[in-house]
Amino acid sequence: MAQRVAVLGILNKRNGIVQNVTLRPGQSVRWKDAIVRLRACEKTAPWEEEQLTGAFIQLDVQRPDDSWSRAFSGWVYKESPSLNVVEHPVYDVWPKSCAMTYPLGPSAPKAPASSSNLSSARKSGGASGEAAPPAAGPPAPAATPPSAAESNAT
Repeated sequence: MAQRVAVLGILNKRNGIVQNVTLRPGQSVRWKDAIVRLRACEKTAPWEEEQLTGAFIQLDVQRPDDSWSRAFSGWVYKESPSLNVVEHPVYDVWPKSCAMTYPLGPSAPKAPASSSNLSSARKSGGASGEAAPPAAGPPAPAATPPSAAESNAT
């Protein structure tokens, strides 16, 4: 975790000013009457199908009586900002990047060995291993029933 570095965007909605800050997990930055702490940042490994960049942040805001209150604490995601939102009337915080290293990923699959179209599987059939006799042709058509008129005539 110590080698990770995150870039967070902080928006002050009162004046529309955006500031980018670079933090390591455990560091914080004070911006006017707000303190943003980065607790962790994660980025999915390059070999994963879905790429996500997330940061666990805490936002503390100073009240008019000079006390501090926690306005937000949780994970926020760059690719899915609506998944978890910093709901504060003045400040918005979001991750822009997380730089980290990964252990070696899975190796690429080996190329398949050459194969032939011939199967080495045994043919299905009886216990003796002989092939089943060919099926008989289509069934013969059924005899036509006598008409109702013929049957009533007798």
